[in-house]
Amino acid sequence: MDFPVTFHIFGKEVLLHPITESLGIFVGMRYYTFLKRKDEEKFSSVNSLLILIAATFGALIGSHVIGSLERPDDLMKAPDIWMYIWLNNTIVGGLAGGLIGVEVMKKIIGKKESTGDRMVYPLILAMFIGRIGCFFTGVYEETYGLPTNSIFGMDLGDHMKRHPVALYEMIFLAILFLALKYFQKNYTYKSGVLFQGFMLFYFSFRFFLDFIKPKYNVVFNLSTIQIVCFLMIIYYIYLLKKNKHEIIRSR
Repeated sequence: MDFPVTFHIFGKEVLLHPITESLGIFVGMRYYTFLKRKDEEKFSSVNSLLILIAATFGALIGSHVIGSLERPDDLMKAPDIWMYIWLNNTIVGGLAGGLIGVEVMKKIIGKKESTGDRMVYPLILAMFIGRIGCFFTGVYEETYGLPTNSIFGMDLGDHMKRHPVALYEMIFLAILFLALKYFQKNYTYKSGVLFQGFMLFYFSFRFFLDFIKPKYNVVFNLSTIQIVCFLMIIYYIYLLKKNKHEIIRSR
């Protein structure tokens, strides 16, 4: 297989990655709309829209800010800092920024109910589709792993056996989807616990996954992304610990 995978559209060569990212967002939003129609609405349409806008802007800002801080030296040396920030992004920052945006908006409108459970499966699906593009981009974007001699190593375009970390993440997301479906079917729990579990497992996975990716160590052999993951892990352990007595096996 040749990396990166591209398509010729209207005479131009287009990477698969932006196509799958856009497709992931579209499919995820349609899935979210479908689930929203099935659930009992807890917020007014205006409040729901405000929260969605806050989540979107929070995710956009968080994604680019954390992404640009992955390599602080490159950020400081960039001739156009704003362009550098715009060209760098990460899903870890997007999730963290979206969370902050939602919590700030809920404070503003005076709502305490959790809004995250309905977003779990659409997020997983959107991320899975997006990672397909990451995998087929190979080493031509920073979504590849370190060289390895393990049986899992793949040539991603530079004639070296590397960890296919995007493929690892796709497998993890598929397993997480099924595991959360099992939990949802067999347990009763307080609203918000499903989302908290998703966030805890995903940030834990990314924390360890980044040890087999090229990274810039900021402190204690950890990258900026890993530091964000660590903080989010602590936060969600705290939340789940508070709610653990309300998680009951239903069968």
